[in-house]
Amino acid sequence: MHLNTKRVVITGGPSTGKTAVIDVLEQKGYHCLEEVIRAMTLAKKENESDVVFETNPIVSVTEPMAFNQMILDARIAQYESTANNSEEIVFFDRGIPDVLAYMDCFQQEYGKPFTEACKNNLYDVIFLMPPWKEIHVVDNERFESYEESLRIHECLEKSYSSFGYDVQIVPKDTILNRVDFILEHLKQLK
Repeated sequence: MHLNTKRVVITGGPSTGKTAVIDVLEQKGYHCLEEVIRAMTLAKKENESDVVFETNPIVSVTEPMAFNQMILDARIAQYESTANNSEEIVFFDRGIPDVLAYMDCFQQEYGKPFTEACKNNLYDVIFLMPPWKEIHVVDNERFESYEESLRIHECLEKSYSSFGYDVQIVPKDTILNRVDFILEHLKQLK
């Protein structure tokens, strides 16, 4: 691993512009790890055709705890995959504490393995994209209403803060300006 590799999370509720920012970072040559839940949600929709996804998948699937465990395991695997990375910065589309934030938001209980995963796999910087009504959409992978997005945002900020992170709020702006904000903040940390 690069001696000073920074593990950087970009997170936010649904339809906050998070993925668009990560796409631009990737186009600029940065190493970015994709959101793990999108593929899982599509697979669950195909395998559980009788389930109607009207809100977040963690409350729509038949076994929410098993689904959450799969997400947690995938995020831990992503984190561990960066152990021998030679990049100066690795961007994560969501981090491990996101799992707990969503479970908190949808009032699901979790045990010590979930909190220990957050304590044992630490990131360097957390960027949080705030809810943005003007760009909020519901699609095949995003089921939450704008009101749910507001609740998710609060839970994300609370979850990361509870693990000692100084969460950086990314201002609502153009995609390129948001990318510049993130990169400029990271430069100041060197």
